[in-house]
Amino acid sequence: MQLDYTQLFIKFALGMLTLVFQINLFGKSNLAPTTAMDQLQNYVLGGIIGGLIYNSSISVLQFLLVLIIWTLVVFILKFAREHNAWVRDLINGKPVQVIKNGEVLVGNCMKAGISANELMFRLRSRGIYSVKKVKNCIFEQNGQLTVIENDEANIRFPIISDGQINQDVLELIHKDETWLEQEVNAAGYNSVSDIFLGEYNQGKLSFTGYQIKK
Repeated sequence: MQLDYTQLFIKFALGMLTLVFQINLFGKSNLAPTTAMDQLQNYVLGGIIGGLIYNSSISVLQFLLVLIIWTLVVFILKFAREHNAWVRDLINGKPVQVIKNGEVLVGNCMKAGISANELMFRLRSRGIYSVKKVKNCIFEQNGQLTVIENDEANIRFPIISDGQINQDVLELIHKDETWLEQEVNAAGYNSVSDIFLGEYNQGKLSFTGYQIKK
């Protein structure tokens, strides 16, 4: 069967435009997938473009409808993931705490499928040679470790991110939520939920709100 290169070109162009559209609409994360949803989106869209583009029995209109349907499915799942905790946990999975206050949580390590050798290798790659130096260690959904050390002078994580308080950082600086709320109010914000990013550096707090203060 002779290949219709005009139809092939149109399908290819539509596929590329859909890919660009999804990247700009849903964010740049699917360029370097960080969740199962990002990975699935890449696989399915690649399969649609690569599998149907050379099938001459599928018209350009049918190909376009398939792309539109998949884009709608991804949009619905993304919307549900961002607005429903149950859907978010179902799609993304949950991070697993593997070290707490210098103690390895063996059961959680087994649940996450991370061995002692792998755990220590990952810690050593970050310059940490003893679990006793770790305040908190989380095995993230993308397979990476988030490590907070027992070192108030070397805090590497925000005290507030996306309107949520980082309890580990509060414990490291020996403060509580009431103190943080007072600091947020003193900075001109109504509550912690108004803060996009809050940082603690050398005893000083700095806040970036979702909206610019008047």
